[in-house]
Amino acid sequence: MNATLIAVILALLSAVAYATAAVAQERLAARTGPGGLRRLLAQGAWWSTVGLNSGGALLHVAALKFGPLTLVQPLGALTLVAAVPLGARVAGRRATPDEWRGTALTLIGLGALLPLTASGTTPDETLGTVAALGVAATVLAMVALLAHARRGRGLGHAAASGLTSGAASALTQTLTVAGLALTWRFAVVGVLVAGFAVGGLLLSQTAYTGGLGAPLAVLTLANPTVAAAIGLALLGERVHGGPAGVALAGLGAVVAARGVVLLTRATPPTHTAPPRPEPRTPAEPLVVAEPVLVAEPVLVSAPALVSAR
Repeated sequence: MNATLIAVILALLSAVAYATAAVAQERLAARTGPGGLRRLLAQGAWWSTVGLNSGGALLHVAALKFGPLTLVQPLGALTLVAAVPLGARVAGRRATPDEWRGTALTLIGLGALLPLTASGTTPDETLGTVAALGVAATVLAMVALLAHARRGRGLGHAAASGLTSGAASALTQTLTVAGLALTWRFAVVGVLVAGFAVGGLLLSQTAYTGGLGAPLAVLTLANPTVAAAIGLALLGERVHGGPAGVALAGLGAVVAARGVVLLTRATPPTHTAPPRPEPRTPAEPLVVAEPVLVAEPVLVSAPALVSAR
């Protein structure tokens, strides 16, 4: 079987696992609210989402063994396709038209990268120890800026989660290609991968407090962007198609960004209860109708009338 086909199949299975985990995380975040991370750690349901994310990560690692980073990462956008309608169904509603349009545009934009990055060969380049530490330092600086931004905090956490996940994928490919030899580089890169994976999971959990569609779209867009940047800059991967291919990739990025904007503005329908009567305030006097006395007719017998005369 072709190596690219194997990578695509594994990436699709990984996307399904990630989508299921994202929906479960969003539901848990809605119940606990902001600042409920400690309560989440004590819930078995949250650890089940950790298991789903771990399964998705293992499938993703296997996909990176057979396909280049710039091919496998954009396929993660299918997480959005599965998560948006699944999340709506779990919430007992239908996905809104803006959610469908935003999802479609995001996928079309990211899908434009596939024909430009699919090389059909297995990856063979890896990151050195110095390069891996440089990537980690750059990503951590960007995550710190996004996580502490006052405006758009949820989307900032989603972007930070996407950055850490993309960096973890790039570093993971180094481990899969270089093999499992116990070297200094393997230890350093392994620690960085574990740290980025855990950090990305916690950041996504806080991002889903504000909903599912927009944070997941931002995460899905940031993840392959940073991974592709690392692959092109440090792993010798190339965009096919020359200047036309670069222009098409830029157009795809614009279309995907438009999809994210639509998902950000999408408002799920809410079912409102009928208005309840306002309670009486203590200051208002209680008005009670006074009883009206009605005189009853007196019946007088005939002999009494005669005697009265």
